[in-house]
Amino acid sequence: MATISLRQVSKQYGQHAPVLRDVDLDIAEHEFCVFLGPSGCGKSTLLRMIAGLEDLTTGELHIGGQRMNETPPAERRVAMVFQSYALFPHMSVFDNMGFGLRIAGVAKDEIRRRVTEAARVLQLDSLLERKPKQLSGGQRQRVAIGRAIVREPKVFLFDEPLSNLDAALRGQTRIEIARLHSRFREASSVYVTHDQVEAMTLADKIVLLRAGDDVARLGSIAQVGAPLDLYHRPASLFVAGFIGSPRMNFLPATIESASEDAIGLRLNDSGEQLALRGRPLRQPESIGQRVTLGIRPEHLSAAPEGDVSQSACSIVRTVQLVEQLGEAAYVHLDQPGGTPLLAKAQGTSPLRPGDRQAFHLSAGAWHLFDERGAAIGLEREAFVAA
Repeated sequence: MATISLRQVSKQYGQHAPVLRDVDLDIAEHEFCVFLGPSGCGKSTLLRMIAGLEDLTTGELHIGGQRMNETPPAERRVAMVFQSYALFPHMSVFDNMGFGLRIAGVAKDEIRRRVTEAARVLQLDSLLERKPKQLSGGQRQRVAIGRAIVREPKVFLFDEPLSNLDAALRGQTRIEIARLHSRFREASSVYVTHDQVEAMTLADKIVLLRAGDDVARLGSIAQVGAPLDLYHRPASLFVAGFIGSPRMNFLPATIESASEDAIGLRLNDSGEQLALRGRPLRQPESIGQRVTLGIRPEHLSAAPEGDVSQSACSIVRTVQLVEQLGEAAYVHLDQPGGTPLLAKAQGTSPLRPGDRQAFHLSAGAWHLFDERGAAIGLEREAFVAA
């Protein structure tokens, strides 16, 4: 089994504030788990603790059901792929991939078998005699991954392995890593990145980590779940603002009415009245409660050209800027007293700066957060996109 279990794991250096606190996490066999979060949130530190390269300050780590707190890295059956390729420049691809096995005393025939098989999987067959300087960045990273594969580990650990590659190579290598993971029926993968595209496309499970003062106050983990769970059902303002590119729009509001199937809001900055439907409410919220309304750009759509009539589920704004991306356009809208709003439109949209226009909020695609930043009042499993 290649399960990973962390219980009340924390990491603190001296008298400084904790880097990680109260990490409770289970990673299943053959699961692809991605650690995601802002700089300084402890993603790489947590990965290194699993690898045995950092000690736990408190808590317990189990791999395959066995406690690993005091187990040396070489005995944990994990293999790590670093951001830097760290290849020996004077060695061939074959020798780089088999070096760890040779040091471990593995027989030459077995080394050749493992390296040859890994090279076939990674499409490096024809490059085994080349030196690293004769390889592209993507090929070098595949050699580094191959060096991990030949060890036949229980757990693969990836520490931002694509960050040194250009955009095209990142996309290609990301697909290769996903295919590689699918070939190994038992080994689990843990992957650190700050790139949301990598997280959303690779992960079975995303672990979103907090940083700064919130770690000591709330613990390190902001939310754990499948990529679309975090996207459609963020547990807090932090999660809603971090997951999604471009980020979610936030509008301060006050609850004026609430029932089982609708909620009435007044937007604090503009005074506009909204009656939102499409997401069942657990219970009516307090009238007069101050909240934050969240809506993603793709769920804020322009009414027919020139329509400035406000309905119960629309706002009226002036276009400030239109970013044309070809298949889509991002429309920046004025927002009294706050950051401009962003709406997503078709690439053929006729909207231009200065246009006054109504924009509709998609039914069921809005979010509410209380003054502490926690999601409120909605059935967590419900999501209906109109």
